[in-house]
Amino acid sequence: MDYQPQLVVVKVGSNVLTQEDGSPDRQRMASLVKQIVFLKEKGIQVVLVSSGAVAFARNNIKIEEKTESVVRKQILASVGQIDIVQSYKELFQQEGHQIAQIVVTPQDFLSRRHYLNIKECLLGLLNHNIIPIINENDAVAVTELMFTDNDELASMTAAMIDADTLILLTNVDGIYSGNPNDPDAKLIERVGRRSSGMERYIASSKSTFGRGGMGSKMKMAKKAAYLGIHVYIANGNRDDVLADFYNHQLKATYFEPHSSKANPKKWVAHSDNYTKGEVIINEGAKEALHAEDAASLLPVGVVGIIGNFSKGDIIRIKNESGERLGIGKAEYGSKKALQQMGLSNQKPIIHYNYLYLFKYHTL
Repeated sequence: MDYQPQLVVVKVGSNVLTQEDGSPDRQRMASLVKQIVFLKEKGIQVVLVSSGAVAFARNNIKIEEKTESVVRKQILASVGQIDIVQSYKELFQQEGHQIAQIVVTPQDFLSRRHYLNIKECLLGLLNHNIIPIINENDAVAVTELMFTDNDELASMTAAMIDADTLILLTNVDGIYSGNPNDPDAKLIERVGRRSSGMERYIASSKSTFGRGGMGSKMKMAKKAAYLGIHVYIANGNRDDVLADFYNHQLKATYFEPHSSKANPKKWVAHSDNYTKGEVIINEGAKEALHAEDAASLLPVGVVGIIGNFSKGDIIRIKNESGERLGIGKAEYGSKKALQQMGLSNQKPIIHYNYLYLFKYHTL
């Protein structure tokens, strides 16, 4: 670690807070709380993104067999959220610290204004020395309305509050060159800015109690690293994982960050689920966007407009063969975009500051 962390987002997975029988691992939770307090006392601000609500309710409530799976999950999440936050509250109070709970859905990030409201709330809590615990509102978020998993929420939160570090805690030390249980598999300790082909190391299996697998963690880690955030995938079941992070002794997979990006670009990078339309671009425009020098998307390279969108909406960028290249905020609506399509010397349809290209988080 060649920097001094100041604002850290810690994501704790369900597989860290849950024992093999599905019951909550309150001892592990207590250990992580003490370590977060340790970071706080070293002058580091911490935001906690915690999974585990469903696991906390699983052994406390009987649900009829015929209950639909989505409703079952909503019930478990609603009941478990109370228990898990109450447990965190008691543990942090014992250490002399206060917490606050924020539950969100992807729709809360849809508008730039709402996004900034959440950011201001989180920073306000931190400024008053209160530890925010943020989680998806699983009781109302179902299917297409859900985050991919809490790795996505953690990555989005880190970008939103301009955190310098994101720590994704799971039940292995990081990404391995093979199955983590294989003695010949080696831990990949560093993923550089230009590393590629990492998908060959990712197993498709998911954890027993969580939604996300290692592929999701890799994708979100690479996205956060592109936005300028130091990212670690580490083992939350190690006794001193956060203390080891502070002491530069963390055994983990580290993602080297690119240069820090402006906050509007960070918002756009996490807006893929909220697009309102598409622009189709030619090969010349694609090459311009992928060049080393920063470039906005100009109408001269646009060959098609799909959908009805307004100024300020998030729109997709595709090439003529249908490949998804990126997303951005429309500088004007689809009607004007159609009029200016293919014309030179026009204002950008997507300014570079509000443009995110998918090449930065491919595996």
